[in-house]
Amino acid sequence: MKSKFWHWLLQIKINSTFWYWTFAVIITLSAMVYQRMTGPTHPKRVKYEVNGVLQTNSFPRSGDSGTDCTIELNSIPADYEATLIYRRYPSKDEWTLIPFTKKESGGLASALPTRPAAGKLEYYIEIKNTKDNQVVEISKSEPIAIRFKNPVPFWALIPHILFIFVAMLFSNLTGILALFNSDKFKYYGVLTIIFLFVAGFIFGPIVQKYAFGAYWTGFPFGFDLTDNKTLIAFVAWAIAVYFNRNERRPLLSAAAAIVMIIVYSIPHSLRGSELNYETGKVVTGFIPYIQSILPF
Repeated sequence: MKSKFWHWLLQIKINSTFWYWTFAVIITLSAMVYQRMTGPTHPKRVKYEVNGVLQTNSFPRSGDSGTDCTIELNSIPADYEATLIYRRYPSKDEWTLIPFTKKESGGLASALPTRPAAGKLEYYIEIKNTKDNQVVEISKSEPIAIRFKNPVPFWALIPHILFIFVAMLFSNLTGILALFNSDKFKYYGVLTIIFLFVAGFIFGPIVQKYAFGAYWTGFPFGFDLTDNKTLIAFVAWAIAVYFNRNERRPLLSAAAAIVMIIVYSIPHSLRGSELNYETGKVVTGFIPYIQSILPF
């Protein structure tokens, strides 16, 4: 009877561990997919109608400095022509027009000229029927903004992404363990802060330096939202780990996990580095945003 009881307890523990990990993985993947899909550098999907046929196209919002960014239109009828229209962003420049040319595959292609790192352009597209001159406008009312960056080597980018994923996974697992007051929430809390430090404060600055020329653009040196949200998450976990050293405070770890989910649900690169075309300097955070909405 006693052996059956311990077998039953062991089975509950095994099942609990499985579900803890399962929920942690689901939360982590959901948060990262949401962040990716809502981020300002993710290609923008636009629907439009040409010759009575509904089309869907993805337009880039991120490009590499030193290389013109190709814009493609597929399934365009032969009696249509298209024009790419762009200008620097933010600016009041005159719009520049570049015609699309036909590809061997039958689609149309044009290209945005490359910009220095953190330089931005905004663009839209016009498709015209050469027979009746009817025009289809794509994103004219809300032009698509694209930001250029320097290429980042894989040896820096891949570990950064991998360690961020692991830190997020351990954070969610720790939060779940803490809510159920499991004995291992302290252990995984320490792993969380270690991986978060390596991802956000070692490989993160390296990636930032390659992409935009600065190691750190968050507090106190700037207002970059990506850097600052990493700092907020780290501080939250540092508090939780510190106060759980000699005592058992699972609610602190659960709160730190919630903070991590909130800050990493904020789209990546939002309010990030941006080249000021007038000064030639890269600025970060809310400053370029405020400048872009001012009427003067």
